[in-house]
Amino acid sequence: MKKKILFWLGSDLTHFCIAYYLQKMYDCELYAIIDITDKPKKFFLDQKLVNFTKIWFFHDNIKLSNSPDIDYLSSFEKKYNISIWKLAINERIFYRFYNFHKYSENEILSIDESACKLFENILNEIKPDFVLTKEPAFHHLEIFYQLSKAKEAKVLVLSQPKIGYKCRISDDPNVIDQIDELNKVNISGRGFQKMRDYRNSLNVSKQIKTSVEKHANSKSELFKAASDFLFKSENKIEKTHYNYFGRTKWNVLFYMLKMSFKKKFREKFIEKNLILEPNFSENFVYFPLGVDLERNILIGAPFFTNQTEVIRHIAKSLPVGYKLFVKENPAQSTREWRSISEYEEIMKIPNVSLIHPKTSNEKLLEHCSLVITIAGSSGFEAAFYEKPSIVFSDVVYSILPSVYRVIEIEKLPELIQTCLLEKVIAKDLDKYLTFLEKITFDFDLFEFQTKYLDHFYFGGHLVNTEISDSQMKEFLDENKIQIEKLTTEHIKKLNDLNN
Repeated sequence: MKKKILFWLGSDLTHFCIAYYLQKMYDCELYAIIDITDKPKKFFLDQKLVNFTKIWFFHDNIKLSNSPDIDYLSSFEKKYNISIWKLAINERIFYRFYNFHKYSENEILSIDESACKLFENILNEIKPDFVLTKEPAFHHLEIFYQLSKAKEAKVLVLSQPKIGYKCRISDDPNVIDQIDELNKVNISGRGFQKMRDYRNSLNVSKQIKTSVEKHANSKSELFKAASDFLFKSENKIEKTHYNYFGRTKWNVLFYMLKMSFKKKFREKFIEKNLILEPNFSENFVYFPLGVDLERNILIGAPFFTNQTEVIRHIAKSLPVGYKLFVKENPAQSTREWRSISEYEEIMKIPNVSLIHPKTSNEKLLEHCSLVITIAGSSGFEAAFYEKPSIVFSDVVYSILPSVYRVIEIEKLPELIQTCLLEKVIAKDLDKYLTFLEKITFDFDLFEFQTKYLDHFYFGGHLVNTEISDSQMKEFLDENKIQIEKLTTEHIKKLNDLNN
């Protein structure tokens, strides 16, 4: 009997590409939920490349109401143990970060009511054997992901662990699902220097920087995207897609110009006020800021989204004789940096030094006594420099003995004192790296994303674009080796789960 596979598809075209090659290599029925804007919707309606048994367009099923069904949502929460408000309040579209529409409580709840009913109906109707998706970045996909698991569908999430140029397929990106295999690993006896060299060859920051430089800084693509949006688009989605509410052409244009000026002013403030060469002879704890609007914090650490407040918690918890070095994340430039008022607020906190984003991360790791991160890769990187770390959420590397998880914020002072005495053991890190090599495969996900952003979306500057069958077929053929490799790894996982 053919296996039923339900895909989540969207502007990230990775899983459509997987579906195309999967149907050639694996006996299955394919279904899809499609979260897309109006221009590429026509492609998904008419395309003949992938034979989906049935598809659902996410936004076609979202209905706004002034009286959402509270009883249904309450029952849904209890039945599946999914917290609606925890996810909704951290949704970047609904609150704190969005600048085009103020969402009412009824709008938010009616949107989530529609989404929950849609997902529940789909899963009940087809009862998929497998669900294939990307790592959730928006709250509605996180609801679908959690619901799929609650209904005991086998979920395969494609993600990149905290190491570059490698990918992993698992049912939870933040948990090692083959943990019982860890103790069977034979370590190679690598020392810290050799492991640092290995880590530097697979540096995530370098990988991301290369990807950003390839598409985000292209002025010609930005001009083409702006021209297409202003002069060729009817922009109907501002009325039909709730995450585009209020995004009229002139509102978007004004916003982009405003943020461009703000970015320049913020950069001047950073250059003038943030510390480029800190005093490394001081005893200090290192806290690298996470990028705002990212799933690591909004979904991964839902109760620690206010990073300034987290910094205050850490500063209050430090023993006398230690300073807190807080470094701005270089990738925050893609979000036009933080507001100057936020930087000033951090700088006012006693015993805290705000460090320039260009300051060497390696030097900070080398000279610090302890790394604290909400959910970032720096906690993992700390181990390579023989430094313990504290995290505020579940992370894939938290099985390392030198990584401590904050459970009760009131106990942070004691946890810091414990960690300052912790010694990182080389064989523990060596074992984890050897295990990580076993459960991952070589694939540059960022490079692949850069390719489809350039091919379809003006380098990532505009996703509401028309896609043709011939354009998609050309991309599938040009990247056949990469996509077949990715598909083969999914088939391995499907077969493992079948067994």
